[in-house]
Amino acid sequence: MPQSGSGSEMRKRQQPHIEGPPQAPGPPRPNTCCLCWCGCCKCLWNDDRVERPERPKMDSIEETEEQPPTLEEVVSWARSFEQVMRSVEGRNIFQEFLRSEYSEENLLFWIACEELKKETDPTAIDEKARIIYEDYVSILSPKEVSLDSRVREGINLSLSEPSQLMYEEAQLQIYTLMHRDSFPRFLNSTFYRDLLENRRASCLDT
Repeated sequence: MPQSGSGSEMRKRQQPHIEGPPQAPGPPRPNTCCLCWCGCCKCLWNDDRVERPERPKMDSIEETEEQPPTLEEVVSWARSFEQVMRSVEGRNIFQEFLRSEYSEENLLFWIACEELKKETDPTAIDEKARIIYEDYVSILSPKEVSLDSRVREGINLSLSEPSQLMYEEAQLQIYTLMHRDSFPRFLNSTFYRDLLENRRASCLDT
């Protein structure tokens, strides 16, 4: 019996040491959790990956002269919410739809934030920031928009020193809400469908 135990130990010592597969040449693989290659964590990179390209870019949109949209423009709205928001006519028709759903304040809040971001005069920044808070953030306002507690807390902390970007996170939250919740219904509404048919009819007439 002792010999058997000794033989067992010898076999264990004789077994080859198994190592993991060698790494491919080149720079070491980055930390998976940092770049979310597997989508397993909730870092900002993964958040962007999940929500884009349909996640709003939130670039400031330059105002353009209002004019009837072409058929191509109206068709493009169905492919991209950003295209709707970049178009003056697109925002107007989308606002009419939101008004019918009693959620027009979401778009009005977003537009007010865009105007604040373009402001450079400190006095005007203070005034516009206060008006936005009273109109869309205060729980006493009938036009209060839906923001989570974390974003509200950040806004409250910024009220002592208002800036052009103090509502940026709240603006993105409302933009995303409109994109995910209201936009699909807008595309199926008579507001959009009637406009699309009118543009198609205009093209046939010409």
